[in-house]
Amino acid sequence: MIKIVYMGTPYYAKEILQRLIDDDKIEITLVLTQPDRKAGRKGKLKAPDVKILAEEHDLKILQPEKLSDEGVYEAIVDVKPDFIVVAAFGQILPKSILDICPCINLHASLLPKYRGASPVQQSLLNGDKFTGITAMLMEEGLDSGAILGYRYFKIPETMLLPQLMNRLSEDASLLTIDILHRFDMIEPIEQIRAEATYCKKIKKSDGLVDFSNAFNLYRKYRAFYGWPGIFLEGNIKISDISLVETKTTNEIGLILEIKDSSVIVGCLRGSLEIGVIQVPSKKAINAKSYCLGKGLKVGNYLF
Repeated sequence: MIKIVYMGTPYYAKEILQRLIDDDKIEITLVLTQPDRKAGRKGKLKAPDVKILAEEHDLKILQPEKLSDEGVYEAIVDVKPDFIVVAAFGQILPKSILDICPCINLHASLLPKYRGASPVQQSLLNGDKFTGITAMLMEEGLDSGAILGYRYFKIPETMLLPQLMNRLSEDASLLTIDILHRFDMIEPIEQIRAEATYCKKIKKSDGLVDFSNAFNLYRKYRAFYGWPGIFLEGNIKISDISLVETKTTNEIGLILEIKDSSVIVGCLRGSLEIGVIQVPSKKAINAKSYCLGKGLKVGNYLF
């Protein structure tokens, strides 16, 4: 049996853990995940996806605020892991833990591209044609360890963030199993550090958009779908968006066409179809209803 200590937190990491649990040659001796956090308007504590799955399978769980907390190192050493597998855990591993055994990280980009906190969003923002998963040996640097293997695929042009995360989760789980079973046969490849790029944690303010460029707005819509979403000045949220074209020159925000439930809006470059609009403190409604309520017609400005 291959003994694993697993570290992960969100859905992406949950799918990898499920694959490890299903493998009859792997034993999960300990799971570490982030503490329960307050969520929603009522601020109720919400357990991480990884914790929920681990509890379903009666796995031993730790939820330290920091890996340097008292007893965490000892708990990992006590279960004598062959590997520590890490996927979107949300904390940096100190050297003391890195030195226990080989630590394998499943990073959602084709390293050395997009080291850091938001590689999936960044691939959509930049309009990349391909993305994938990298398995790497962890070291003290940020996503800088030697590469053990890749899985990659072409990104469909209309794929949104949740769909892309689902595909990456599936590929990461397959890659993890392959790497663990073949580890002794793999010769790690050092990353080319001069080619490294970095991405930061997404902030709420990153969702602010305007109608200057249809293609750029659509990229943000795809990358920030779910959270933080995209919104205009005044916190007017827009969703159910599709890219119409990218070549025409229009007046910013001009209504070009009103359809059965949506509207076509001009951008300085290109045009978009918007299906849903939500103004602050109001329910989301379809874009045509919004226009009717405001008395807006073709040739008027949407906002």
